[in-house]
Amino acid sequence: MIPTSQKVPRKVVVVGAGPVGCLAALSFAKEGWEVELYEARPDLRESLSGNTQARRSVNLAISSRAIVAMASVDPALATRVLEDGVPLRARMIHDVRGGSESQAYDPHGQCINSIDRGLLNLKLLEEVLSSPGVRVFFLHKLLKSNFDTKLLTFAKDDEPNVDVYFDLCIGADGSYSAVRRDMMRFAKMNYEQEYITHEYVELRMPARTRTDGSPSYRLDPNHLHIWPRHSFMLIALPNKDYTFTCTLFAPAATLASLRTREETLAWFSTHFPDAVAHIGEQNLLDDFEANPKGSLICIKTHPYHYKDSVILLGDASHSMVPFYGQGLNCGLEDVRVLRNVLRNDKVDPLVERSGAYDATLELALRQYSTIRHDDLIAICDMAMDNYVEMRHSVTTPTYRILKAIDHFISSWTRPVPLSTLTAILSRVPFPRANPGGWLSLYTMVTFRPDIPYALARRRAQRQSGVLKILGLSGVGLIAAGLVYSAKVVRAHRRFQGSL
Repeated sequence: MIPTSQKVPRKVVVVGAGPVGCLAALSFAKEGWEVELYEARPDLRESLSGNTQARRSVNLAISSRAIVAMASVDPALATRVLEDGVPLRARMIHDVRGGSESQAYDPHGQCINSIDRGLLNLKLLEEVLSSPGVRVFFLHKLLKSNFDTKLLTFAKDDEPNVDVYFDLCIGADGSYSAVRRDMMRFAKMNYEQEYITHEYVELRMPARTRTDGSPSYRLDPNHLHIWPRHSFMLIALPNKDYTFTCTLFAPAATLASLRTREETLAWFSTHFPDAVAHIGEQNLLDDFEANPKGSLICIKTHPYHYKDSVILLGDASHSMVPFYGQGLNCGLEDVRVLRNVLRNDKVDPLVERSGAYDATLELALRQYSTIRHDDLIAICDMAMDNYVEMRHSVTTPTYRILKAIDHFISSWTRPVPLSTLTAILSRVPFPRANPGGWLSLYTMVTFRPDIPYALARRRAQRQSGVLKILGLSGVGLIAAGLVYSAKVVRAHRRFQGSL
């Protein structure tokens, strides 16, 4: 047995300083690894000046999976991050006539949190930069990787290339991952990529100014506001500065057809007249013209690792459309699951010789790929399904009836405190016991991080059959009641006529 004093910390190189990469760096540093974090872009603290980042990506919805993932690394981290968030307790559905209807997320009042992507990333990056166990390198672009010799080569401006050896590489560099690109030359990886026909563009709803000069929100800040229009939709998420980040999702052909400012204003005024009034015509036209049209992509891969050398986390392994608000939550959950797998498989953060092959580490990475795969496929598919719900189904009577029944039955199952779930999920990837009670799919996905995505989907499919039976029964009873009432009314009229 080699004495611990003769061992050295393993070196993990994290590629990508987005939220997932930052949490991964913090997690491994807490476990005693030597951590280096490489980012191709400039220091976010400089590039975020003027809050320009927020105009290039959809606001994030932080829910229980992300909160538990952060708390498993640092119990106070989620609290610090959520200081920049705004709690959302329901959807507000806006119709074309200017009417609105609130639809609660959860019968027990549980909420999600809206947060600007740039501010969240900045907060996590600052946590990393203050961690003594992490070294951060900006403007380092990954050129090539050799996952057999465990060597990465980075380019930095006009300087000589930088060679970096490692014990483990974490690919957290997003949908267009350079780590995944190189890994596919080594691993027998299945890879599926799909662009959907819709694109998105961001708009900004400014704060309202009160008579005393202080700012206020133009809409209820505790709602996710949705203007569903069947084949497209507009959403608005609140920010701490009293503004709303609005995002239009529409077919690429629709956006391309709006060639002039006059056509754009006429189209928005037809479909979203109340939103135009809040955003302001000039603001809307300027943002629509200046802000880029973003693509929406779904990426599925498997496996997520190669030998004991590399593993993909976050969008690098499972990029999903944003319609379930789970992209970030799922990516941060990846970090928690991996951390617990490495712990439970007793992967030692210290090694006798850096770079040496480790069968225990390879087994742990293989286990992660195995237990995570079904869940990642499930949430990618559910995210796509939820787009239809948000832009169309929420407006239909059938949806409302079934949702009301679902919420009513769900109210009988009491929520589990997040502190309890955090204590459990800081030790194991997921509990083995199948939670009891009736839980809506949204509750399982958003508020129950102890339920894997694939299990949530299977349970919801079973419950859906029951809901349809109950819904048909309810409609039948209502119809029977109406028929009976009509007969009573007719009989009463005949009786009155005979007097």
